[in-house]
Amino acid sequence: MGTNSFLKVLPEMVTFMRVAELGSFSAAADLLGMTPSAASRQVKRLEKEIGVQLLQRTTRQLRLTEPGAEAFARCRELVLAAQGTMDIAQQFSKKPSGLVRISAPKAFARRVLHPHILDFLQRYPEVDVQLIVQDRDIDPIREGVDLVVRLTTEPPEGLVARQLMPVAHILCASPRYLAQGDAIEHPRDLLAHSCLSLGEHERDNHWRFKQGEEEAEVAVRGRYVSNHSEVRLEAALVGLGVACVPVFIAQQALKDGSVVRVLADWEFQGNYHGHAWILYPPSRFTVPKCRVLIDHLLDALATGRKKKKLSASSARPAPPRAGS
Repeated sequence: MGTNSFLKVLPEMVTFMRVAELGSFSAAADLLGMTPSAASRQVKRLEKEIGVQLLQRTTRQLRLTEPGAEAFARCRELVLAAQGTMDIAQQFSKKPSGLVRISAPKAFARRVLHPHILDFLQRYPEVDVQLIVQDRDIDPIREGVDLVVRLTTEPPEGLVARQLMPVAHILCASPRYLAQGDAIEHPRDLLAHSCLSLGEHERDNHWRFKQGEEEAEVAVRGRYVSNHSEVRLEAALVGLGVACVPVFIAQQALKDGSVVRVLADWEFQGNYHGHAWILYPPSRFTVPKCRVLIDHLLDALATGRKKKKLSASSARPAPPRAGS
């Protein structure tokens, strides 16, 4: 293919990449601001220019052919290179400026990120931030987002992954609820209680625990099921039962005594745990506006963890003096 031919099909390459990512001409057309028929014509023109079939089209789905998979990888590199070209001015600027788009799950965005972003905006007046609150997984390259926060045990390949903080789940309930029922001293005691679980998957009501060498699993049930952690906490606050929630969600309620921790001497091994990761394409860290926000969040959350450890250690009773 000559240089002129290559330049002629650059838009077609971008369209093909979006179609392959989304698995749909309609979805790609919506993203690119064109009709599905126009997107289909562009992919056909690219196939004709290259001389191979890139997509297998059926009534139900689209599949990449073997050469299509190779072309998709090359087109993705092309978009990354174009994005890097657009950021050249920022890379050579000493002063961070411009807009950073960052996405995060709803509860984590509100309870953890938001306060630190407010502080960041005070420190860097030339940088603007758009916080995109979404519980679904976002592809930063496909959706034009600079940084993505994801809660997972295994960050995806192809992106730089920096660990922000561990995400542990605990059980909690209101003192009023606990005063009305049987004591909860062992996981099996939960069978006599209303337990507020996620309900997204079949085993979300199977709660697993570990204490030393002992392990336990209990199939719980409750009056209210919700896949939103703040909803489960609010249900616990009004006395509807024992809720499983991330520590960062329950932190303030535990501090003011609105809820108390249940089975604190057992490790709750829920289906959702791991770490919060900040993800981004490798090229984004070279852009000052992104680099300073990444570093700010890493430093802020690391400092927060150190403070918690110090306050926990200072709260422990001092060991008795010799002879006392």
